[in-house]
Amino acid sequence: MNPIRTERLILRQWQDRDRSLFHRINSDDRVMEFFPVKRTREQSDELLDVLREEIDRKGFGFAAIELAATGECIGFAGLHEDSVMSSWPAGTIEIGWRLAPEYWGKGYVTEAAEAWLAFGFETLSLDEIVSFAVWNNFRSTAVMERLGMERDTARDFDHPRVPDTQPHLKRHVFYRLSREDWLTRKNAVG
Repeated sequence: MNPIRTERLILRQWQDRDRSLFHRINSDDRVMEFFPVKRTREQSDELLDVLREEIDRKGFGFAAIELAATGECIGFAGLHEDSVMSSWPAGTIEIGWRLAPEYWGKGYVTEAAEAWLAFGFETLSLDEIVSFAVWNNFRSTAVMERLGMERDTARDFDHPRVPDTQPHLKRHVFYRLSREDWLTRKNAVG
């Protein structure tokens, strides 16, 4: 993947130096509040390798977010082909993110996600990009709304990979953004 640069960020392929940060965010109570499992270092390393391989194979994925000013990795954002629900069309592309808590509230996720939306609609020529979160994960849904994504209540769902022992994490809200709506928003702003 070619790095994507924004005003403050570099969105890039994972490097071995990112492993500690990746484990920290995947085991942090605040970051993982809406996920059914926190990962051990070994599990985090395995997942990072999977994400790296996906980026190598497809040219996109959940990629590292680096602060341009310092070179520090602060989390990830990107596009991912998702098949959480068997009823979803093949090739459904999700946008997602995860950030170390000390970087929350600074607009980094929105900045990274806007760059990924542009990549998805302009480079990949996608018709739609989706996102979803646990129903009360208001930090994530606020980002989705800032990005111009709209909630599609007809597509809300109970996540099949969340165990029944964690019912508070099962219900997910579904957001979507079409290329047409993205272009309209982009042209209105720019």
